[in-house]
Amino acid sequence: MTGASALHFSGLGKRYGRRAWALRDCTLDLPQGHVIGLVGANGAGKTTLLQLAIGLLKPTEGTVSMFGRPLRMDSPAGLAEVGFVAQDHPLYRGFSVADMLRYGRAMNPRFDQQGAERRLRELGIPTGHRADRLSGGQQAQVALTLALAKQPRLLVLDEPVASLDPLARRGFMKTLVEAVAETDLTVLLSSHVVTELERVCDHLVLLHQGRVRLSGDIEDLLAGHRMLTGPRTDDTAGIDGLIVATHGTRHSHLLVRQPVGMPAHPRWEVNPVGLEDVVLAYLARPDAEPPSPEPPPTTPPPEPGRRLSIVTDRSADERQA
Repeated sequence: MTGASALHFSGLGKRYGRRAWALRDCTLDLPQGHVIGLVGANGAGKTTLLQLAIGLLKPTEGTVSMFGRPLRMDSPAGLAEVGFVAQDHPLYRGFSVADMLRYGRAMNPRFDQQGAERRLRELGIPTGHRADRLSGGQQAQVALTLALAKQPRLLVLDEPVASLDPLARRGFMKTLVEAVAETDLTVLLSSHVVTELERVCDHLVLLHQGRVRLSGDIEDLLAGHRMLTGPRTDDTAGIDGLIVATHGTRHSHLLVRQPVGMPAHPRWEVNPVGLEDVVLAYLARPDAEPPSPEPPPTTPPPEPGRRLSIVTDRSADERQA
């Protein structure tokens, strides 16, 4: 189902103590049934936004709605709708993969154990191995498999491929794309690897210095931006929709946001742009106060020798406590 809203943020903001705002004035509609990429520099507020989206943090101001209802992560019904994989793929390190599958089945009423076992077999991951004996890529795949086995309506992934090598990263994304193709799942995925997002995402949200700077369907965003190239000039004041200008010895390159079909001045050569060009241009704009660093994760430390998994209902409750 597309067209409906999976997540709606209205005036959302988060401040930590008396420090500067980590996120401010965030109003967004994220469409259901899409893969949504969340990008931004370190400290832009990405992790804060993701944790607000799934109830791990409470907003300082504003509201969050999920699938048309106020966010409620203090009930089994609310928890069952969300799967979450954190950047470090937290798993119970002393558990075998089979143990984690059994635990997931016990804690989640819709847990698809057969589907999870089939996916792990296809990936060549032995279920008898302990989590701490798996490679980083295998741990990421197990965490994703457990989250998908919950059969959530919303899957939130916070930098899931940041620590993986290129081959493991591509395998993770392939598994994600295949899972989305089989369901009506909505995915909210943060990553610094824009080329990976361009392969799997159809919607983009760009955070810059704690505020939303760009949001929309990726095809529409790319169609609405273009690169103007012409003789070197420092006079760009009259250029409509200018995002950023770069200058060489003989030429100037202007990335602009203009209505589709708007004619360019004869002096400018018009070229299409890629997603990375657009993202980097917005991140380079000095149009806001410098951000304060995001705080460390609010998750309490797990027991010695164990890593806390947050792909089951009970573990999410434990994080709320």
